[in-house]
Amino acid sequence: MMTLKEFLEFQEGIAIGEEYSFTYQNEEYWISQNPGAYYLTRVRGSYTQEFETSEELFKKGRLEGRLLSEIYKEIEW
Repeated sequence: MMTLKEFLEFQEGIAIGEEYSFTYQNEEYWISQNPGAYYLTRVRGSYTQEFETSEELFKKGRLEGRLLSEIYKEIEW
């Protein structure tokens, strides 16, 4: 499970170009990026949400209808 400190480090890492995989409710997800785009993808079915910035990803990206900031304690990485 992720702590608040780890969640903040997770956000910082994504902002500087790192990519992560993690599990939430037994589903695997990826956060990846290309120039000008950030992606939040559920591996099963390749369902992808696209954002212009890492800040937008964390403000609008949702897993099972919930914001990442609401569920970070339930994320396994």
